[in-house]
Amino acid sequence: MKTIRLFTVSLIAMLSCCRLSAQSQSADVSGQPAIYMVAVDASEVPYYHSVGEIVALNSLAADYAQEDFENTFRRGFQQVHPPQFIFSTRDNRFSLGIGGYVNLRASYDMKGAVGNIDFVPYDIPIEATYANRQRVMMDATTSRLFTKAVINSPTLGQVVAFVDMDFRGGKEFSYTPRLRSAYISMLGFTAGRDVSTFCDLEAAPITVDFQGPNAYNFNFATMLRYEANLIDNHLKLGIAAEMPEVSGTYGDNFAPISQRVPDIPMYVQYAWGADRQSHFRASAVLRNMYLHNADTERTTSLLGWGVQASGRIETCDYFTMFFNGVYGKGITPYIQDLTGSGLDFTPNPEDAYRIQTMPMWAWQVAGQVNIIPSKLFASGGYSVARVNKNHGYYAENEYKRGTYIFGNLFYQATDNCRLAIEYLHGSRTDMDTTRGEANRLSLMIQYNF
Repeated sequence: MKTIRLFTVSLIAMLSCCRLSAQSQSADVSGQPAIYMVAVDASEVPYYHSVGEIVALNSLAADYAQEDFENTFRRGFQQVHPPQFIFSTRDNRFSLGIGGYVNLRASYDMKGAVGNIDFVPYDIPIEATYANRQRVMMDATTSRLFTKAVINSPTLGQVVAFVDMDFRGGKEFSYTPRLRSAYISMLGFTAGRDVSTFCDLEAAPITVDFQGPNAYNFNFATMLRYEANLIDNHLKLGIAAEMPEVSGTYGDNFAPISQRVPDIPMYVQYAWGADRQSHFRASAVLRNMYLHNADTERTTSLLGWGVQASGRIETCDYFTMFFNGVYGKGITPYIQDLTGSGLDFTPNPEDAYRIQTMPMWAWQVAGQVNIIPSKLFASGGYSVARVNKNHGYYAENEYKRGTYIFGNLFYQATDNCRLAIEYLHGSRTDMDTTRGEANRLSLMIQYNF
């Protein structure tokens, strides 16, 4: 009898998978997960349940699992699509999604080539030579793999664990795996590695260029963050402690040391619309950057701070506007073009024994036109970043200003296949007013799985 019951349970599981796979064929039209695998535990399945009842229970569990992933889906810049495969327990206590995509970009730089795999105005050469006039590239390092688990805990509520990777971990075109995100979220807290809390994920449009607008601030950080949704999700608040990344110019009289205080980014956001698809966000970040003074043999610190206004406004089904503007001192990790530039602080050009934070600002505005909603859309925008003088400038070849202009066209050929073309123009100006320019034409094909 036990053997017959186990055989029946196995048959039920197979029938359930077949039915769920058949459901996925119609789900593909709306981009839903392709396959649901619902686990069946023999000890939990009474032998007197009919096959139809078990199939119905498994279908209900699949619906709940899909709902969990839809409710925890995060929109915005470089965020992953819903997973194509979801494995779930029949009681909906645990669901695991696996997905990713292959992304191939081919680009051609003309009338100035950027010294970077991405289009970064900071890396545009000032002096035009035979070696930096043109460049052709083909790149698949931005292909992604991810896994996401949703746990419905009777004690902690809904818990989300997410890990994803690409192949940007080493030198250009080395295809070294890189951990992008690895975090767990529950009760409003997020712990692990994620996009910085200072970044407004929905404030920038999608681009073929992996870097995106140079005034944006899409950077990762290891963190502990708390967020709260209030007033029926109209109001959202967030604050975090994040691992600091300091990039300064020390000169002869100062030296780097380990940091002692985390960065503190925070924000308040108001959203409106039926799906809260439009919003305005005000953000701020505080930093305390430590360094060693070789002249006094003492440790000193510099205060860095920044403020930002950002948002996404969907005016109608056919047009959406994106924007962000940031100003501060010593905040290079929070302006895309300046990350790692050594401009959080520099020696005072009037007194080499003194150190100073550098004032800087950036802004970008962009628009997206949905020519055929969910099928064909175009976007374009302008972005600029600038470092201001402080008691003059430390060096003539120090970065002063970078611009980033883009226009693109995306076509969703199928639910899983996306094609795009993009044109980019950028410039870099140094403190001595010398200037360099670059142009890039890119094609992209991406297939989700």
